[in-house]
Amino acid sequence: MRHFPTGFINPLNPSLAKLKPLVIMQVTVISGLFAVFFYLMGSVFQGMNFKSNKETRSQVFIFGGLAVLAHALSAYGIILSTDGFHFGLFEISTLITLSISLSVLVSSLRKPLQILFLGLFPLAAISIVASLVIRSDYPPTNMSLSLASHVLISILAYSFITIAALQAGFLAYQDHQLKHGHTGGLIRKLPSLQDMEAFLFELVWVGQMLLTLTIATAFLFFDDIWGTDGVIHKTVFSLLAWIVFAVLLWGRHQLGWRGQTAIRGTLSGFALLIIGFYGVKFALEYLIS
Repeated sequence: MRHFPTGFINPLNPSLAKLKPLVIMQVTVISGLFAVFFYLMGSVFQGMNFKSNKETRSQVFIFGGLAVLAHALSAYGIILSTDGFHFGLFEISTLITLSISLSVLVSSLRKPLQILFLGLFPLAAISIVASLVIRSDYPPTNMSLSLASHVLISILAYSFITIAALQAGFLAYQDHQLKHGHTGGLIRKLPSLQDMEAFLFELVWVGQMLLTLTIATAFLFFDDIWGTDGVIHKTVFSLLAWIVFAVLLWGRHQLGWRGQTAIRGTLSGFALLIIGFYGVKFALEYLIS
């Protein structure tokens, strides 16, 4: 089981010193379990909407909103302590899925992105369970304001590109079904192929801008980018992903790229980010150490 942070202890009050870690641990676990429950309920109602054509939009948003609030409370307890910020593999994963969930929930108020909840909510629930159960020995980090801004921007970049990858996955499914003459079931609930592609490129544009800021702040705010463990490797893979997305966006604007080209380009750039981020963190935490 995970060792929970022992932060926020008043050394002048021994009874409080003993009570506080237990309270933090309990709040973290309980809020995490509630978030998992709310995410699963949101998934159930979203599935009912697609399977039986029931109007469950309000239920999905209620459970989704409650899940995000409980998820935020759990992530706070997981990541923050008096020693600094715990950014291990599973700690950062729950923060990223929180950012993704919040972004999709807000964006779906004006865009038909509800289909993404079917993949996103279970993913967020899994990340919460993993962050509660699996212990990371990655040392806490004390962050300056500049480093905190870099971390925040990078999390937002990964979040939007992950959303774009999920959108690309559903677009691939829709394209395959339509090409084989299957127009029933889930396909009837999806927006048109053109709208799905337009949403995909909007997400890629936002992700690319945030990725640009992520790379720029990495070079600006790290005093020794070559000597900091893992940073240069993540930056190299981020640059490769940036190139892939730049070519994809150029091709969309100049050559009208769409369909399978858009799907493959999005998933290729996403794969590079996954390798660069999770691959490097896994190597640092579980192989090299």
